[in-house]
Amino acid sequence: MARGHPAGPTGPAIRRAFDLLDLFTAARPRLTLSQLARHGGVPLSTAHRLVAELVRWGALERDADGSYHIGLRLWELGALAPRGQGLREVALPFLEDLSQISRENVQLAVREGAELVFVERIAGTGAVPVLTRVGGRFALTATGVGLVLLAHAPTEIQDDVLGGRIERYTDHTVTDPARLRRMLADVRTNGFSISDRQVTPDSLSVGAPIHDHLGQVVAAVSLVVRHGTASPHTLAPLVRTSGRAISHALARRR
Repeated sequence: MARGHPAGPTGPAIRRAFDLLDLFTAARPRLTLSQLARHGGVPLSTAHRLVAELVRWGALERDADGSYHIGLRLWELGALAPRGQGLREVALPFLEDLSQISRENVQLAVREGAELVFVERIAGTGAVPVLTRVGGRFALTATGVGLVLLAHAPTEIQDDVLGGRIERYTDHTVTDPARLRRMLADVRTNGFSISDRQVTPDSLSVGAPIHDHLGQVVAAVSLVVRHGTASPHTLAPLVRTSGRAISHALARRR
């Protein structure tokens, strides 16, 4: 999923530097200077100057072969984000409890615009493989956590997501906007979401909301199991209990 766009050869230097950083992805963790210039839409000389500054600051690090990867300085700053590391620290004991009880995949995510970002994932022993990566982005329309976050998103976000292209991952992925709206209404009514084989053909995900002290949904937790091994309505009480426990812990931390 695109997270930005090239700034072109003109424009504020800081914006162009951020655009270069935005070129790094899980599928493309290392880039050469020429690749940064080409994909970033800037002259090679400009890319050289910007990359040199980013290396000096610690946002990028240079490999022995001359390519570049994201530096630890960005990880240090990212750990200060309250919706990321702060939330993770509060939620982690409850996520671990849910993982130990179920021995399945447990996930924690927040909404960032029209996408979700995974904040934490605990993989159960022998659990079904998932596409989750901590720090990775994903569509709001298919996963258990995504459906929860979309159900409680502002109306304009829902309209934007459901009015655009809805990605299909499997034959079971729901892409019809009207049906998705009914699913979102069920999430708000029932207090949990069900994503049945929507992301991978062998997985079932049940998600629940996490509220802040004002009652606003700020995150979502989910349990992902192999399809056919458990009923979603059996899993829902476990996930909802974890969501409520994390919500109470967030309120106490305020």
